[in-house]
Amino acid sequence: MKRTVLAAVLGLTIALGNGAARAQVAGTTTIGIAVAEVQQVAAGWSAKKQIIGHVVYNDGGDKVGRIDDLIVTPDRSVSFAVVGAGGFVGLRRHQVAIPVDQLSPRNGEFLLPGATKEAIRAMPTFDYAD
Repeated sequence: MKRTVLAAVLGLTIALGNGAARAQVAGTTTIGIAVAEVQQVAAGWSAKKQIIGHVVYNDGGDKVGRIDDLIVTPDRSVSFAVVGAGGFVGLRRHQVAIPVDQLSPRNGEFLLPGATKEAIRAMPTFDYAD
């Protein structure tokens, strides 16, 4: 029994050892994030934790909506925030696409200067493509 366990452990060690020979080289990667990109990721924002679901205020401090989603364009840039206004518990919420360069971060929320709930509700509804 001990020999079987020892043989299995040695076999696993040899198999895993071959993978270790192909370790990542600094600044390169075959999957995931390159070592050189780690600082960019650390300085970036988490869409889930720091953007989606956060309140959007106007410059007067009035709540005008909430960020429901982010749109990533084919060139891999975040171009629009889907902002929802009105509704109750997400039902009958009026969602519109706002260019992200119009939003400014402010204490965990976002500022959309000049916006009102009425102005957002008057905008065309954002519909997802099929």
